[in-house]
Amino acid sequence: MELFRKAKTIRLRSHRETYLLAEEDQESVCQDRQGLSKRAEWTVEFVDGFDAVVRLKSCYGKYLTAADEQFLLGVTGRKVTQSLPRKLDSQVEWEPVREGFQVRLKTRYGNYLRANGGLPPWRNSITHDVPFRHMDWILWEVDIVELRPEAYAPEPGSMPLARSDSASSFHLRSKLEPGDCLAKPEGRIIYYSVVEDEDKIEEERESGDEPYSSFRFRGHGLEELTEKLEEETGLEDVIVCSRNPLTGKLYPLRSDLPLPPNNADMHLVLVPPSSTGWLWAESWLRRLPLQRDGPPR
Repeated sequence: MELFRKAKTIRLRSHRETYLLAEEDQESVCQDRQGLSKRAEWTVEFVDGFDAVVRLKSCYGKYLTAADEQFLLGVTGRKVTQSLPRKLDSQVEWEPVREGFQVRLKTRYGNYLRANGGLPPWRNSITHDVPFRHMDWILWEVDIVELRPEAYAPEPGSMPLARSDSASSFHLRSKLEPGDCLAKPEGRIIYYSVVEDEDKIEEERESGDEPYSSFRFRGHGLEELTEKLEEETGLEDVIVCSRNPLTGKLYPLRSDLPLPPNNADMHLVLVPPSSTGWLWAESWLRRLPLQRDGPPR
């Protein structure tokens, strides 16, 4: 809470290296990698009578709100919106809960602000609930954009600072401009799409419209990468494939071979059990003959 008391404006960065953004419709919120956008900045307000509760106001002057409405029918997550109620109530109040170097934002009723991964319409959505899986989805890193006038402000252009006291070990950053230089983050960017139908994915590839999502991966092996991809998509038993740059055909990655060196970015295609290409991919890995019409894609 001490960090929030020093901050006038903050950004919230999720486990997916995305930022909490206020949508231009001034009603919705989402995740996006455009952290330098004004829509990623949230003004911190305090709640009278409570030492550990804040309100977060968007650049449109509306508050981050834990709505009662379900995000999707049949799932537990509820909508998070921007709103400006006539009377500021508990729906716009959040309690920061320290979790190591990160923070969870808790509603007054016990739910947590969550950055969702997976497939549409979950991808890049924001909900609030109590997760039973993917506990890292409710963890946020706090970047200070602007300190309060009474707080110590770092020199313009200074690099990130780390507080020495144990009460607050969050990352403290000065405001960045578009031309500022940043140290290259650790890990590699993984771009991925999911094959549900072989013919459709081939058409998308040829048209240049193949739908890719991405995240930053700091691991080293295919097994760890596969687990992360299944976590991102919510799928199970996927086969991870790459595309031959010369022929455009898919081929499954082998667990006995290392990932590309120097943390090079990777473009991958996931083949779930529901896909028409799953049997071929499985047989390719097992080196078993399989009759099929035409060459593998």
